[in-house]
Order: sequence, then structure tokens, then C-alpha cells
Amino acid sequence: MMASRAVIARPSAWLVWGAVAFFLINLFGLVAYVVLNSFSTQWFGTWLPDGLTTTWYTTAWNELSLFDVLVVTLEVAIAVVVLSVVIGGPCAYALARRQFPGKKLLTVLFLLPILMPPMTYGIPLATVLYKFDLAGSITGVIIANLVPSVPFVVLTMTPFIEQIDPKIEAAARMCGASTAAVFTRVLAPLLIPGMLAASILVLVRTVGMFELTFLTAGPGSQTLVVSLYEAMFSAGIRAQQAVDAMAVIYTSSMLVLLVIALRFVNPTQLVTRLKETPT
Repeated sequence: MMASRAVIARPSAWLVWGAVAFFLINLFGLVAYVVLNSFSTQWFGTWLPDGLTTTWYTTAWNELSLFDVLVVTLEVAIAVVVLSVVIGGPCAYALARRQFPGKKLLTVLFLLPILMPPMTYGIPLATVLYKFDLAGSITGVIIANLVPSVPFVVLTMTPFIEQIDPKIEAAARMCGASTAAVFTRVLAPLLIPGMLAASILVLVRTVGMFELTFLTAGPGSQTLVVSLYEAMFSAGIRAQQAVDAMAVIYTSSMLVLLVIALRFVNPTQLVTRLKETPT
């Protein structure tokens, strides 16, 4: 009785839940329409399509060269992930372990590519890449995607490094371990969760990155999201069902990556642990 009175006394709760329900219903309807239309033979003015078929997926695979697009997407994503971890790992270690002038300014600079819209720095970046004949190739796409990915790795791995006791490194050095041995045999095994978290998050971000890839990609270096955009808006007549089939493939791949990310990444580990001050 008291609970019902509390709900009646708070009409704002009904408004919030109503807005959430309205959003979810529209989202489900939009996704259901695209999925159903990708299997439809034709669909005009009726609640359901006239028939179902899988030929549109074959059409999208052949006519839109989805195999080549998926290979390019995989190549770009793997290269960006590996280079981001290789470059961002030492940077994260320096920020976590060292105190030096300008450290806060450097941290802010690392934040800028993540906080700013990619289009604001994507156009100048694409101009530079075109000037050096790097744009239009897979190399240019990889370089462009490294700009937001390396800071993302730095900010993701820094909390993991801060949670490792520096005394472990000191003990290894006292036992005669070199710097390379400390990194490869002591820190690397302890940082596997952090590297895995950063890699998966960068992978998801790279596959879904549209602006930077669109500005720097050429005919043979387009990722899946850019190919989907061009199939939808470029000149020529294409069956809407084939474009929807391509959209379903893209959405399914992103969903799989997000599920894997949530399986291996604990969001609470991405929050920097506050250092205890001695009393």
C-alpha cells in the first residue's frame, strides 16, 4: 500500500519509465525492420513481407565484395591493436611510475583525441596523410586510427600498472634482472588483463570508427562501416535488402565484439585506484 502511494506520489518515475519503454520499443522496431527486410523478397505496404529469402546476403557478399572488406577490416583492426599496445604500454608505464615536469599537461594531451570529435582533427590529419601519399591506403587508415587508439590504451592500462606494487620490480632488479627482463618476465604476465582489456576495447573502437577511416580510406582500404555508408549513399541503384543485409552483418560483428569485451573487461578496473597516503 505504501509502495503504491509512493509511486502515485512520484509521477516523474512514470515519465522516466515511459521514456525508457518508448526508446526500447522504437529501437527494437528499427532493428527488427532491418533484419526482416534483409530476408524479404519484397515488402510494400503490408505488415509483413511477401516472402523470405537469403539471396540478399549472397548478393551483398558478391556484389559489394564483403569478403575483401572484412579482410581489410581485420587487417586494420589487428594492426591498430598491436601498434597501440606496443606504443601505449611504455607511455602508460611512464605516467604511472614517474613524476616529471609537464606530466599533467601530457595527460591532458592524451585525453584530447578521445574527448574531441574525430572530425575536428580528422580533416587536418587526412590533409597531412594525403600530402605524404599515405592516405588512400591501408597504412594511412592504420595511422589515422592510431591517433585516438594510443591514448585510449594509455588511459586504460595506467590503472592496471598503478595496482602493481613497485616493490616487485625493485626485488627483481635486486636479484640482477635487467630492464628488459623486468618488463618481459615480471610486468608482462601481471599486465595481461590490462593489455587484454585495452586490446579488446581498441578493437571495438577501430571496427566502429567511421570518420577517420572515411577521410583516409581509398577504394581498396575501406573497412566495413565505410563500405556500408558508401553502399547506402554512393551513386548507383542498389537493392535496399542487400544494404540491410550488410548492415545486419556489421551489427552482428559489433555485437560479438561487445559481448567479448564485456566478458573479459571489468569496467571497475578502468577506474584509477587512489593511492593511499601514509598516516
